[in-house]
Amino acid sequence: MNLNGKKIAILATHGFEQSELEVPRDRLTKAGATVEIVSIAAGEIKGWDKKNWGRAVKVDKTLDQAAAADYDAVVLPGGQINPDLLRVEPKALKFIKEIFEAKKIAAAVCHAPWLLIETGITKGRRMTSYKSIKTDVANAGAIWQDAEVVVDQGVVTSRNPGDLEAFSAKIIEEVREGRHTQRSAA
Repeated sequence: MNLNGKKIAILATHGFEQSELEVPRDRLTKAGATVEIVSIAAGEIKGWDKKNWGRAVKVDKTLDQAAAADYDAVVLPGGQINPDLLRVEPKALKFIKEIFEAKKIAAAVCHAPWLLIETGITKGRRMTSYKSIKTDVANAGAIWQDAEVVVDQGVVTSRNPGDLEAFSAKIIEEVREGRHTQRSAA
């Protein structure tokens, strides 16, 4: 699980699903990675915890301060609000695409595959997502699968908060092994 020397960005804004940011952040940190919360603006972003507003999380860097070249992976938490706000932000999409094009890991859970759709990363890849956006993912050219975690050439996707342990473990494995070019499914 040793990710010492690895740096991972969690890209989020207001309305991120609380557990979908906190669980990967905590698992990646425990594995030795440096994890930074990257967002549109400085300060704090507020989570969504199931049916109401959740806890705030401190933003480490804004998109203007963060350089994709500095990270080994980007993790995209879901929820409905967070990815919907980010998918209309050109700087957010550019950041994701630059990380992916540098052959680094792009990981998205729940509704966050909307961000991968907007970047064009989904076409021809095996992916999963929250069930309500299955059609969106398929219409973007992905081969949708109902599995707790799906990996395809550097893209790690999961369905919902119930998949977070498998999602986090797979991100750790992919970052540690540098598996962007391998095609595999868990």
